[in-house]
Amino acid sequence: MIDYETYAQIRNYFEHEGLKYSQIAHALNLDCRTVARWANEKQYQPRKSSPRKSKLDPFKNDIIRMLEKHPYTAAQIYQRIGQDGFDGGSTIVEDYVRKVRPPKTKAYLKLVFAPGECAQVDWGSYGTVKVGSTTRRLSFFVMVLCHSRMMYVEFTVLQTMEHFLGCHQNAFQYFGSVPQKIMVDNLKSAVLKRTVGRAPVFNPRYFDFANHYGFTIVPCNVGKGNEKGIVENAVGYIKKNLLAGLDIPDFKIMEPVAKHWLDTVANVRTHGETGKKPVDMFREEKRSLQALPVEPYDIAVIKQMRASRQFRVTIDTNHYSVPAQLAGVGLTVKLYPDRICFYHDNKLVARHVRSYDRREDFEHPDHPKALLAQRKKAKDQKIFMRFLSLSDKSRQYYRQLEQRRMNPFHHIRQIVALSEIYGKEQVAMAMEDAFSFAAFSCEYIANLLEQRTHPVKEPGALHLTRSSDLLDLTIDHPDLSIYEIKKGDEHE
Repeated sequence: MIDYETYAQIRNYFEHEGLKYSQIAHALNLDCRTVARWANEKQYQPRKSSPRKSKLDPFKNDIIRMLEKHPYTAAQIYQRIGQDGFDGGSTIVEDYVRKVRPPKTKAYLKLVFAPGECAQVDWGSYGTVKVGSTTRRLSFFVMVLCHSRMMYVEFTVLQTMEHFLGCHQNAFQYFGSVPQKIMVDNLKSAVLKRTVGRAPVFNPRYFDFANHYGFTIVPCNVGKGNEKGIVENAVGYIKKNLLAGLDIPDFKIMEPVAKHWLDTVANVRTHGETGKKPVDMFREEKRSLQALPVEPYDIAVIKQMRASRQFRVTIDTNHYSVPAQLAGVGLTVKLYPDRICFYHDNKLVARHVRSYDRREDFEHPDHPKALLAQRKKAKDQKIFMRFLSLSDKSRQYYRQLEQRRMNPFHHIRQIVALSEIYGKEQVAMAMEDAFSFAAFSCEYIANLLEQRTHPVKEPGALHLTRSSDLLDLTIDHPDLSIYEIKKGDEHE
């Protein structure tokens, strides 16, 4: 039996597109005989199948009456109707009992919260998202004020402690205040251990965070997730209203998208439970909320790590540089959701923007400077030793360079380079000659070497082939009038 939509497709292929039965069957993944039957039907008339008679039919009303009177099991019902003449199998009885048994609806008390009394928090997740060149699981943190239903949502790619506390902190900033209690599930970031009949063991970092902001942690009872149904409904609402069908090319768009959605949809809609807009009820509730503390809580997760020989620290497959002189040294690392800080001897030595890409290398331009300077110093020392080996007077020549030149090492480097071209003996001779001329410069050394390599011939006597040319020279008589003082200028 096919549905009406499939029938319409068959008729369209057959009547309008002129496809054969086999082609239609291939396109719709149907049997060719089914296509042949429905292609010629002018009207969709599904067959009315008459219900098959069952051995259980005479006993069905009795079974319903028994279930309404008492929650009998299928086995008990099978025994009772067997005594009344039923000779069928037990499976048909079990299937029918499962079908007609009255549903068990568990009753729950409706929780009512006063203004400012409580907020509920929870994590949600929704597929994966692109982060740089990799992909990560998309998570989101939700906090809902229980009285006004004012909501805050923040998207992350991790659910670690620093993100958990950071999202709380950002939610408090968004509301501009703090509720008296926060209801959480029994996740490890909040509750380390939960035993029936005993007080819960809170995560010490979350407990310290709660004391700093002045709220009380209220964990749900074990297996009682319904107690925070307000935030669970909010998680479902975010998935259906915001995320369903949303094109997410990269994780970086999620922050502005979430803020716009909160301000234009979630917190200005008429809430189905309260019948009012959360933003309107929040104006009244805010008077009952607690003020934010003067200083924010340091949410960083602290770890002890050691820098590699390449003066790098690896965090979540990414490599972050520290000053080169700290290669192989143990460091204190503080992980924040947006940054990573490195400390040595209680001093901040490096800071990087935290990346959620993978296998990336981040080097601060100042970090390798000490190593490069050390290498340059070693290279300069090697050049200086080569200069001293050129001549016995090399050291004296260097002292003269120090006195006369702004950058004596530049001249030393050039003289060593000349020794590779002209040879050590030639440079030594040029250096001795330089003392004679008091010429202390790499340019002088280069000139002396060049002169020895290409000596200039002495000029010969000048011979005039036509001496009469000198007698034919005529010189004009000089005009002395330009030196005469004009009358009237002598008084000036």
